[in-house]
Amino acid sequence: MKRHLLSAADLSRDDALLVLDTAEELAQLTERATVKKLPTLRGRTVVNLFFEDSTRTRTSFELAAKRLSADVINFSAKGSSVSKGETLKDTALTLEAMGSDAVVIRHSWSGAPVNLARWVKGSVINAGDGTHEHPTQALLDAYTMRQRHGRVEGLRVTIVGDVLHSRVARSNVLLLSTLGADVTLVAPPTLLPVGVESWPCETSYDLDAVLPKSDVVMMLRVQRERMGAAYFPSSREYSRRYGLDVRRVTTLKDDAIVMHPGPMVRGMEIAPEVADGVRSTIQEQVANGVSVRMAVLYLLLGGAESAIGSPE
Repeated sequence: MKRHLLSAADLSRDDALLVLDTAEELAQLTERATVKKLPTLRGRTVVNLFFEDSTRTRTSFELAAKRLSADVINFSAKGSSVSKGETLKDTALTLEAMGSDAVVIRHSWSGAPVNLARWVKGSVINAGDGTHEHPTQALLDAYTMRQRHGRVEGLRVTIVGDVLHSRVARSNVLLLSTLGADVTLVAPPTLLPVGVESWPCETSYDLDAVLPKSDVVMMLRVQRERMGAAYFPSSREYSRRYGLDVRRVTTLKDDAIVMHPGPMVRGMEIAPEVADGVRSTIQEQVANGVSVRMAVLYLLLGGAESAIGSPE
């Protein structure tokens, strides 16, 4: 693997499979009755540098680093020198002076992790930048698909909703195509980005036509906080055209699964009965996020020996 994980495009097929296989090995930790910790990254420092609010991603990165025995520093823009006008570069140089080995960054600016990687010697992991990418989310999604279906290659994956503002959709399209899945994006024309025809996927405006062919359906949240205009007539109309309700679920294959990267808006893009149903992998995705992020940290910072050795 490369020194940084800035984009899903940074991963070759072999790199991606290595992460998934390592995550599967590290997932054994959660099955231990007592010690759920490895000494692999003892003495290393991981900084969680979050300029946007986060629950799942920040918590899972912190837990992943601690389970590998790394020291963790949680940095939030609120209450820091950033609120006084300090630039990202000066913040990066401060972290560099403190000797950080890896920086996990989430930022509202697309491209912020790329800039950060120019200023620090340690590894940089993109935990979501603007509307650009979120590569570890794509990895945990692929891991969950493989867990449920036994494979990723050849799966028909349908990603539905606000593709325009979704860094999750971008990373998933790149990673899943690398792993051999067939991806279709379904959204209103106003919520598909310019240039999407160059992405390695198909597009459709008709959810009902695509669902019966799907092995995986991934619903996306409409990101109103990133919208400065009306992209669809109303929430009710959006839900009628692009929401996954109980009726639509009955058209899926028997073994098809339903995914959502969270946070969900229940009743809009996904019905509560579907989110909590037997096809849903939403809680599995959250749990798998810890194992996958452990694998990423391990491979970027440790990586020479077997991931599972003797417990601490």
